[in-house]
Amino acid sequence: MPNLKRNERTLVIIGGREDKEGDKLILRAFAERVKGKLVVVTAASDHQDELWEDYERIFRGLGVRHVYKLALETREDAMSDKSIRILEDAGAVFFTGGDQVKITSLLGLSPVCQRIQDIYDAGGTVAGTSAGASVLSETMMVGGDGSESHRIGQSLRLAPGLGLLTGTIVDQHFAERGRIGRLLGAIAQNPRILGMGIDENTAVIVKRDNFYTVIGEGGVYILDAANMTYTNVTDEESDRTLSVYDVKLHLLSQGDTFDCRTRLPRAQQAEKIEQELLGKTA
Repeated sequence: MPNLKRNERTLVIIGGREDKEGDKLILRAFAERVKGKLVVVTAASDHQDELWEDYERIFRGLGVRHVYKLALETREDAMSDKSIRILEDAGAVFFTGGDQVKITSLLGLSPVCQRIQDIYDAGGTVAGTSAGASVLSETMMVGGDGSESHRIGQSLRLAPGLGLLTGTIVDQHFAERGRIGRLLGAIAQNPRILGMGIDENTAVIVKRDNFYTVIGEGGVYILDAANMTYTNVTDEESDRTLSVYDVKLHLLSQGDTFDCRTRLPRAQQAEKIEQELLGKTA
């Protein structure tokens, strides 16, 4: 395994549909953090070969020399020595999009899942896009109507994720699919956790477990219910619309940061990050 340090471990959480043909800002930011071998996990998708070909081409084009595919079709695959060998000496892992439940049902409590956790704990970088983003959190969103205000009895479904990101639940394709209602429903049920909605072609880089930086063309919505004064989530009939008072909303764009310890955002110049990643001078 590469010589990494735990305090260098990084998550790159992508809201889906990241740029794959232009400047590739988000994938470039991830590639810059790959130390040694990169393993692409395509388990969430029904089109694993197609996705693998795209990402292999992109990451090699961004200078990642050692790129390997981990295709998991069955639970037995996640238990196999062959799969573990693919992850040997890896310094980074990338989860593609698809269905996050496929990832957790195949990987949960498996040797492959533990190996990925070990890579991260040792200072590696783990990224995910779309479903691959949702699965990185301790609790993940797996269903719920995202097109309207949340109703108490709606089929908002939460499930355990891989647990690399703690204290925050992630929703992706956020503004594009109008998902703020269901994210409010999630944090109303558990004000301890932050809600983080990430737009398409936008990502959050997580360092030191609690320091978020936004890159990409869209927005990142942070919902904080720590000081919530009221919700009717347990008091009304199941067909009633959710009420929730005194939830704080932060909308962050490229360059902005958020510190989970203080729960405070901070502005930074978007252009500076873009110039650094694209190798441009001011």
